[in-house]
Amino acid sequence: MTPPSAIHRKAADLGKAVVRMTALAESGHTSSALSLAHIVTHLMYERMRYDPADPWSPTADRLVVSQGHAVPIVYAAYADLGGTVGRARDRSDRRSLTLADLDQLRARDSVLDGHPNPAEGFPFFDAATGSLGQGLSVAAGVALAARHDGTDRRVYVLIGDGESREGQIWEAVDFIVDHGLTHVCAVFNCNGQGQAADVSPQQSPEKIAAKLAAFGWQVESIDGHDPAAIEAAFDKIGSLERPLAVVARTVKGWGVAALQDGNWHGKPPAAADIPSANESLDKTVAVPGPAAGELGRPPLPAQPRETAVPRPDPREVQWPTFAEAMRSNGFGGALEKGKLATRKAYGVALKTAGDLLPQVACLDGDVSNSTYSQIFTAAHPERSFECKIAEQNMVSVGVGLSAAGFIPFANSFAKFISRAYDQVEMAVISRANLKLVGSHSGVSLGPDGPSQMGLVDVAFFRAFSTVLGDDRQTPLCRFYHPADAVAAYALTRLMTRDQGMCYMRTHRPGTPFIYDADAQFEPGGFHVLSSGDDLALVTAGYMVHIARESLDLLARQGIRATLIDAYSFPLDEPKMLEALARAGGRALVVEDNYGGGLGSAIAEIAARDGHLRVAALFCRRIPKSTRQATQTLDYCGIGPAQIADHARALLGRPA
Repeated sequence: MTPPSAIHRKAADLGKAVVRMTALAESGHTSSALSLAHIVTHLMYERMRYDPADPWSPTADRLVVSQGHAVPIVYAAYADLGGTVGRARDRSDRRSLTLADLDQLRARDSVLDGHPNPAEGFPFFDAATGSLGQGLSVAAGVALAARHDGTDRRVYVLIGDGESREGQIWEAVDFIVDHGLTHVCAVFNCNGQGQAADVSPQQSPEKIAAKLAAFGWQVESIDGHDPAAIEAAFDKIGSLERPLAVVARTVKGWGVAALQDGNWHGKPPAAADIPSANESLDKTVAVPGPAAGELGRPPLPAQPRETAVPRPDPREVQWPTFAEAMRSNGFGGALEKGKLATRKAYGVALKTAGDLLPQVACLDGDVSNSTYSQIFTAAHPERSFECKIAEQNMVSVGVGLSAAGFIPFANSFAKFISRAYDQVEMAVISRANLKLVGSHSGVSLGPDGPSQMGLVDVAFFRAFSTVLGDDRQTPLCRFYHPADAVAAYALTRLMTRDQGMCYMRTHRPGTPFIYDADAQFEPGGFHVLSSGDDLALVTAGYMVHIARESLDLLARQGIRATLIDAYSFPLDEPKMLEALARAGGRALVVEDNYGGGLGSAIAEIAARDGHLRVAALFCRRIPKSTRQATQTLDYCGIGPAQIADHARALLGRPA
């Protein structure tokens, strides 16, 4: 065992770095970071098996700072160890972090963001954290990947006691026990203080320990500033049949007396106070013993297995044709009938992706027989992970799988995915290669009513499609909305090829095939399904079929309308402008969701152009249960006849 005095000394030195970097930044959570000084020292210098020079190693142990605001203590240790920073293993911008770099905490051009984010060039972490409650789920995803790949990497998670009020923590606690992830170690930092006041008695160390034990975890309660107790607790990981939780009593502002008087959450000391803070830290650890220089360096991870399954480039694999895939998966009858729900075609496409790409994984929220991800699960159970009714955990587990090199598809009803919109946003911030599929979207499932209908998803995911990635060209999220089974199959293939977040919307009802089996689809694309020079009906998904009925109604009145299937965000603006100009410069956009989606996208294009007239038709009232989907459409004002009425109004023609 390393002498406790050496651990104390290193913790104090790291504490000094924390005080300095937050004081110079004039922001940051000094007191929270100090409460973790001993635990981080033990983990990063003594316990974790990793090479600071190669944070991308697939076998290295991982650290997830769910309590993201406490990250300065990790930055301090990583700089002291000379850890590598940079955006990728093979990029020229990789270099060693230095102690001098700590002075740039939170600066615009620094890799040291206010909360952890690997996408900004700090690859020691797997995901962006800081929106509290998500880190344990990310760790579960990393651990699932490690088990699948046959590595024994361990994943340590730092969690705040106040943060443990978040329900997602307990979704993850459940999930980890369900899946037997004994290489995850959850560390609860119990310093007793939240942001505005003390934590609730329900988050006391005793209550947290009791809850964890009830969930089936091995719990070790310790003094989080006692090196011997810390070491003894962490010695148990890997030797237990249950996951290990360390409940550590700590002091917020440890080592700096001034930061322990009153509420210093998020309030760093002033630069003028650095000398007195350093003096306080020195006094705190002024005990006899070896110097800090005798502290060990972290042990290296095992070498990756040479027998690992190769992961082909998704852009290079040859997919079977739509007809071949349908027949081989029991949907030959649908080909004969020319009708199939997009959710079912997606299930076949997902299974096909799994056949071709061993890095494709599937997550579902207890609705796999509705999303049709069950087709994948039957073929690839080793890469299928049931998350039950816990969508927030599901999305963050997907982020962890993505960080480990998988292409995870997370599936649920579009309505239920909305529970995890914060987690989705954190996944986007992480630049996770996560694919989300929301089934039963829109109003077309009629009888189930609005509690089951995804109606805000288009606006939400479309917003992310307007944000550019690090190359300033590629959107951070792509959105796909197939109108028929052929499109669903093709767009799922595109999702595997796209790097980054994707969302696809599928529907419950069976719908006729619109496209030939060899139809081509592309990111940002759309299809002109019929041409007319009076106006364009622009729509997507299920509403393409409804708009086709409207075309017939309009044709009987001599109105020649173009029908555009805008199946992807972001739209190809120049081509869309050209198509709308050919349709008379008028567009009626039709959606089966609330506003802010496709209609807003077309209106923004029109505003930039200045020569187009656009009207948008979408759900302006909350739907209710009806016996048939057509009744719901009429109730929401988006039935075929209502679309035709709005088209005539746009043209200034009486009904």
